[in-house]
Amino acid sequence: MVSATYIQDVICAGLACDYIKVNGDDGTHFDAVIVSPEFSGRNRVQRHQLVYKALGDRMRAEIHALSMKTLSPEEWAQQQG
Repeated sequence: MVSATYIQDVICAGLACDYIKVNGDDGTHFDAVIVSPEFSGRNRVQRHQLVYKALGDRMRAEIHALSMKTLSPEEWAQQQG
């Protein structure tokens, strides 16, 4: 069974993250907020592709569902006020 902490660590190993929080308690369904400078100037699909790349084959083998909110540092700062 996969943990939220494990997913968080894998994403951080493959993607520069200013902030990341992964939640999930059933071992297969997770949601994440990910803030990365690599998201700047990219659309939502491109951002999700970067996360999927960081996760590699785990997305098919270990993780059933991952809901993501992907933000650039600028977007994150605006949301935080």
